[in-house]
Amino acid sequence: MGKTELFITIILFNLFFVLFVVAVLIYINKYKLRKKEYLNEIEIKNEIHQKEILATQLEIQRITMQQIGRELHDNIGQKLTLVSLYTQQLLHENKVPQVTERIEQVSQIINQSLQDLRSLSKTLTDDKINQKGIITLIQEEVDNSNLFKRCNISFQHNFEHLDLGFVHKNVLLRITQEFIQNSIKHAQCENIRITLNTSEETLWELKIQDDGIGFDLSSSSSNGIGLTNMKNRAEIIGADFSLDSKPSQGTCLTIILKK
Repeated sequence: MGKTELFITIILFNLFFVLFVVAVLIYINKYKLRKKEYLNEIEIKNEIHQKEILATQLEIQRITMQQIGRELHDNIGQKLTLVSLYTQQLLHENKVPQVTERIEQVSQIINQSLQDLRSLSKTLTDDKINQKGIITLIQEEVDNSNLFKRCNISFQHNFEHLDLGFVHKNVLLRITQEFIQNSIKHAQCENIRITLNTSEETLWELKIQDDGIGFDLSSSSSNGIGLTNMKNRAEIIGADFSLDSKPSQGTCLTIILKK
């Protein structure tokens, strides 16, 4: 074999080797891309599945509470009503003053228990979230909280009606309740400001801010059950969750659901 043929052979070998290496690199790169796409797809499916599970849990919770409320009203409530009637009958039939006084006391306890039970049953079975709009639901919560006069709570919005399903209204209402309760209990605040607005980019934006003592977000104690609950509820509907707080500078919660 001459030098020219040997040189050509070496060049061809190197060329084939380079092509082989390039082909291997391309294959590895495509494999990594396919693997990344597959993992992303799995992650997206897991997120969707998790949201469906959380939404289902909310619906199951609502149905279960309604069933408990109906059972309290139809079963225990009827039995207490019957016992109340029996005590009233005993009051008319008994002629001993001391016994009559005790029967009256028992009757009062039964009637009070019956009223408490009816109130609890109504609370559990009242499907107000489905029946009312989100503005009404939040305003009622604000009005009820202001009755305690622990701090001044205001609510503003830039729309009159927003068509939301049960899950979205439930998330907004429960997060609002959680924030108000936490602020009243722990923040030592004088004011809580709630705004719920819509825009061209967002379906809605909920912002709640207090002027309390705030807290250090980096502290492990700041990641309590209330904050976790609010985060989880926001994840149910795929909303962006943001919490900003610093000592002596209050706390601000922002939840945005984009269109």
